[in-house]
Amino acid sequence: MSELITAELVDLDLSATTKDAAARSLAERMVAAHRVTDLDGFLADVAAREAQMPTGLDGGIGIPHCRSEHVNAPTLAFGRSAAGIDFGAADGPADLIFLIAAPAGADDDHLTILSGLARRLMDPEFTAALRAGTDPAAVAALIRGEEPTPEAGGTEPETAEADGSVPFRIVAVTSCPTGIAHTYMAAESLAAAGRAEGVEVTVETQGSAGFKKLDAGVIAAADAVIWAHDVEVREKARFRNKPLVDVGVKAGINRPAELIAEARRKAERGEIAAVSEADGGSGSGSGDGGGSGADHAHFGVRLRTYLMSGVSYMVPFVAAGGLLIALSFAIGGYEIASAKSVADHFVWGEADSWAALLNQIGSAAFAFLVPVLAGYIAYGMADRPALVPGFVGGSIALTVNAGFLGGLVAGLLAGAVVMAIQRVPVHATLRGIMPVLVIPLIASAFVGFLMFIVVGKPIASLQNALTDWLNGLSGSNAVILGVVLGLMMCFDMGGPLNKVAYAFAVGGLADPTDGSLKVMAAVMAAGMVPPLAMALATTVRKKLFTKTERENGRAAWVLGASFITEGAIPFAAADPLRVIPSVMAGGAVTGALSMAFGATLRAPHGGVFVVPLIGEPFLYLLAIAAGTLVATALVVLLKGARRAAPDAAGEAGAGGSDDSRVTVAA
Repeated sequence: MSELITAELVDLDLSATTKDAAARSLAERMVAAHRVTDLDGFLADVAAREAQMPTGLDGGIGIPHCRSEHVNAPTLAFGRSAAGIDFGAADGPADLIFLIAAPAGADDDHLTILSGLARRLMDPEFTAALRAGTDPAAVAALIRGEEPTPEAGGTEPETAEADGSVPFRIVAVTSCPTGIAHTYMAAESLAAAGRAEGVEVTVETQGSAGFKKLDAGVIAAADAVIWAHDVEVREKARFRNKPLVDVGVKAGINRPAELIAEARRKAERGEIAAVSEADGGSGSGSGDGGGSGADHAHFGVRLRTYLMSGVSYMVPFVAAGGLLIALSFAIGGYEIASAKSVADHFVWGEADSWAALLNQIGSAAFAFLVPVLAGYIAYGMADRPALVPGFVGGSIALTVNAGFLGGLVAGLLAGAVVMAIQRVPVHATLRGIMPVLVIPLIASAFVGFLMFIVVGKPIASLQNALTDWLNGLSGSNAVILGVVLGLMMCFDMGGPLNKVAYAFAVGGLADPTDGSLKVMAAVMAAGMVPPLAMALATTVRKKLFTKTERENGRAAWVLGASFITEGAIPFAAADPLRVIPSVMAGGAVTGALSMAFGATLRAPHGGVFVVPLIGEPFLYLLAIAAGTLVATALVVLLKGARRAAPDAAGEAGAGGSDDSRVTVAA
C-alpha cells in the first residue's frame, strides 16, 4: 500500500482562513502528489459531505472528508492553523485540520488505518504532539503511527471493578454517513468516557472498515444501549428490551459522559426501548407491547427526512426558475411564455426578447424540479449511488406525465432499490465498481421499468385527477383547502408540515393551472402571517414582551414581508402554547380568504415584492392583513390573560414584562 500521508501532504503553517480555502489548499497538495485526479470535482464532493453535517469536533479538530471517484489512493493531508478555522464545532475554530480522501471503492486495509487515526484523535497526547511538531516528515510519521505516542485504549474495557463487583455494562453502536471518521471517533470517545466512569462500554462500529456484530451474549448482559448514529442502525432487533439512548454520532464524540449518565438513569427507571422484530434480526421476544407503534413512528421520521432532503435541494431551482419566469411576465406579459426560442430570435434592443430570455431560462430551471426532487430523495436514502436512478426515475415521471407525485414515488423507489442492492454480499474484487457502475446500472434499469411499465401511468392518472380537482375548486371547497394549507404553513413555521404544504404548492407551478396558482398564492400569504403578527404584537403591546422579543419583532417586519416564516420561531420557542395556536388561526383565515378571493401567484417566493405578479393583488393584501390582525389579537389576548393570572393572585407587580411569570401561569 502507498503511504497515506507523506511530508509533502503536511502544512504546519496553513494560511487559509475559511474551511473551503483550507480544503482547497490541502487538496492541491493531494493533486500535486497525484492522489487526486480532479481538484474541483473532489472539492465538490468534500463540500457535499460538509453540507450533510459539519465536520468540526470539540478540541480544535476539523476533519473534512469524503469518498470520491476523483481519488485514486486513500490519502490524508494535514494542516495546522495558527488563527483557527471554523468547521462548525461548538467550542470554536479548529487548529488541526485533516483532509481525508477515500476512493469510492477503498479497500478494507486502508479504511482500517483511517479508522485507527480517527480513534487516535480522541487521545489528547496525540493531538498535543501534533501541535508541538516542527518537522513535516516527523509529523507525517506520527500520523502514520511510526512515531510512538501513548495510545488511547480500545473499546474492550475491563470486565470487573477493583472491588470485584460487576460494573454497569453498556453496548453501543456508532455510525456516520461516510463511515470513515466520525464512526470511530465516537466509538473511542464512548469507550474512554466509560473507562473514566468505571462503566464497561463495548462498541460496535458500523463503518467502512467493516461491520462485526457484537456477540449476542455481550448484548444480553448489557444494562443499557447507546446508539450514536447518523445512518440507520443495522439489525436493531438485537437490542430490544433494553434501555436505549438514541442520538447523532457527534453527540457520541462531544458528550459521551452525558450519554452514559443518561443510559444509567434510564436503566434505573426501567425505561425499555420499543424495538420490534420489524427492525431486522431474528428472535422471538415480544417486546413490551409498544414496539409496533414506536417502530411506525420511527419510520415516519425517516420518511420525512428523505422527503425533506429532496425538497431542500429542489427549492433553489424553484426560487431561481420561478422568479425568472415571474420577471419575464412582469416585462412581457403572460403571452411571453409562447415566444419563439431566443436561440433563434433575439433582438438586443427589444424588451420582449429579454422577457422571452428570462422566461426560457426560468423554464429550463423549472424542468429540473421533478428530477432533482426524485434524485435527492434517493440520495437521502442511499447516498450517491442512488442519484442516477433517482434522476432517471424523476425524468421518466415527467415523460409519462406523472408530475410531482411521480417524482416523489420515483425517488422513494430508487432509494429502496439501491438500499436493497447494497445489502447483497459481493466479492471484494467487485466492491470498487459497485457504487459507480453496478448499482447505478441495475437500479436505473429497474426503476425505469417500474416507472414506465408499472406505476407511471396510475400516478399520472392520479396527478391528472388532482389537477382537475384543483381547477374545479370553487366556493366552500376552495376555502377549506385554504384553511388546511394555512394551518400547515403556520404550525411549525419552516418545519416538515410547512415544507409539505410549500412543496405541494410549488409542484403545481411545474404545470401551472388556475387552481395550482391559487394554491401557491394561499400558501405564500399564510406563510407571511406568523412573523408579521409577532411584529405587530410587539409594537402594539410592548409590555407583554421582553426587550429581546421586541428587537426580534422589528426584524420580523422585514422577514414577514419577504415570506420568511421562520422569523416567528423565536417567539414560538419562548411561548409555544400561546403563539402557535394564534398564528395558526391567523394563517387559516388568510389561506381561506386568499382562496375565496381567487388570488393567484406565479412566483414561488418573494412576499410583497412580487405583488405586481399576483392576481387580485389588493384582495390578496387584504387577506394577509386580516390574518395578521387575527393572529395579533389572539396572541395579545392570551399573553395578557397569562399576565393577569399572577396579578390576581398577588404575585405580580405593576408594569414591565417578567419572563418568570411564564412558569407560574403555565
